[in-house]
Amino acid sequence: MTLNSISGRFALLTIVFVLLAEVLILVPSVTGFRRDYLATRLERAQIASLALLATDESIAADLESELLENAGVFNVVLRRDDVRQLVLSSKLPRPISATYDLRETGWPRAVRDTLHDLVNARPEIIRVIGQPVRQAGQLIEITMDTAPMRTAMIDFTLRLLAVSAAFSVLTALLLNLATQRLIVGPIRRVIGHMTAYAASPDDSRTIITPAARMGEVRAAETALAAMQRTVTASLKQRERLAQLGQAVAKISHDLRNVLSTSQILADRLENSADPAVRRAAPKLVGSISRAVNLCETTLAFGKAEEPQPTLTIFNLAPLVADVVEAETLAAEAAGDGGEVDFVTDVPAGLRIRADRDQLYRVLSNLARNARQAIAATRQPGTIELSGAEDETHWCIRVGDTGPGLPKKALDHLFQPFTGGIRKGGTGLGLAIAADLVRGHGGSLELVRSDAEGTEFLLRLPREVAAA
Repeated sequence: MTLNSISGRFALLTIVFVLLAEVLILVPSVTGFRRDYLATRLERAQIASLALLATDESIAADLESELLENAGVFNVVLRRDDVRQLVLSSKLPRPISATYDLRETGWPRAVRDTLHDLVNARPEIIRVIGQPVRQAGQLIEITMDTAPMRTAMIDFTLRLLAVSAAFSVLTALLLNLATQRLIVGPIRRVIGHMTAYAASPDDSRTIITPAARMGEVRAAETALAAMQRTVTASLKQRERLAQLGQAVAKISHDLRNVLSTSQILADRLENSADPAVRRAAPKLVGSISRAVNLCETTLAFGKAEEPQPTLTIFNLAPLVADVVEAETLAAEAAGDGGEVDFVTDVPAGLRIRADRDQLYRVLSNLARNARQAIAATRQPGTIELSGAEDETHWCIRVGDTGPGLPKKALDHLFQPFTGGIRKGGTGLGLAIAADLVRGHGGSLELVRSDAEGTEFLLRLPREVAAA
């Protein structure tokens, strides 16, 4: 049992609180003990005075000294019938330093006198006045030494503290046993189930069965069991999805090879003597090309993770020019070269730190999506790529004047296979672009998308540590 454990802290707090309570009880207890001690001395003195009264006020000196010694006093004065009489007496070793009247002393003053006698180690002679027992007179007065009384008070205090300490230790042990059984035991059971589950989360036998009697611990066990069942189901689903992804990747790989061969054969149909075949050949080639592209993007996204970016410092303007040139050629090959215009606004001296190949893929995906969205409207449009920088980031904007993103794409932005920006799209382009940007420690945000067009903002951190 250590102080860092629940039972150890409970035991320590128990001892502290019990000792605090005993301190609060100690002062009144010692005060009562002092009052009883003085009252006992008055009774003994009264009994000793009866011997003198029984002998008609004549007693031997040695007997008088013995009576006073047994009573623990120096003098005894008894007032009877309004007459004050010195019954027993002896020589005082010191002058009287204080007088205490037990008939009139209130509780605050009694506590103050007790603390004074307990702290003051110097012996003193005090006068004590009290009421005789059994109505043997009007009052009785004695003188006594405080040393024996202080010794008795210290002994009483030590005995009380010893009893309190024993009581505290016993209470702490009992509380520790109760804590171990009622609290620590159920908590350790929960921890054991958590450890076993962490070692084998796919084993349903490690899921905890709520069995605690305490409401709070049982609620924790119930919540833990629900969480374990949810995590187990998620892990199983994730494993199935991983297996499905591997199967799709293999199918896409083989299908791509088959389609590539079909594409070569379809190209030869354009030279056919049959006019109908020649007219159908471009459509067949386009369909096969789109199927090949889907297989390639699926294979690219199906990788476990993209490689870590290799950061270099380079001019942004040439990279943007390469992207624009590639998309212009693709637009001409698709037959919509005259409908899409590219506008760039990148300062010639703007240098950024990034992986050039990965950033090219990001900008190419964004530009291709914009070009295809404009081409689908059969209306002229413009795609603008601009770059800028501030104190913390490099910013690249890709905007177009297309029709905007469809609602399904907006609801599942950057999620693969949930809807692309055009009819028949898969959404892989934006998902891959977002992953690549996150690998740089940056962000890809949709600034706007409405009837006037769409704009994306790419932010790359200037600090290497942020990547």
